[in-house]
Amino acid sequence: MWKNKYTIDECNKICENTIHDALGIKLTEVGADFLKGTMPVDDRTVQPFRLLHGGASVVLAESLGSLASVMMIDQDRNICVGLDVNANHVRAAKSGIVTGVAKPINIGGKIHIWEIKITNEADKLVCIVRLTVTVLPKGKI
Repeated sequence: MWKNKYTIDECNKICENTIHDALGIKLTEVGADFLKGTMPVDDRTVQPFRLLHGGASVVLAESLGSLASVMMIDQDRNICVGLDVNANHVRAAKSGIVTGVAKPINIGGKIHIWEIKITNEADKLVCIVRLTVTVLPKGKI
């Protein structure tokens, strides 16, 4: 499926010195049709009631979907940017690690739609996200 399939090391290298470092996000697997990553539930990612912050879940989801879109385009000619994100927070996470898996719903020439499921260590759904990414010619931003 991938036009530009990166190794996990290459994925994590691309994400150095970004919000990934601040939140402890690590990309862990590039599958045939998915990109997977993890994020700790700790002082960096919780809200004042010590639960995983919904915004942190959205950061994980958008990071996975956006990088997956980058792997689908001609990077010499185009760039990808998030256009819309919808997140449903299904279950609280209080500690441990959450894992996000981005899978395509639709990959078009100008619009990519991704579903990202974020689960806890017991493989229970914490958050489900739909991310729409637009593909723009370089120089449009």
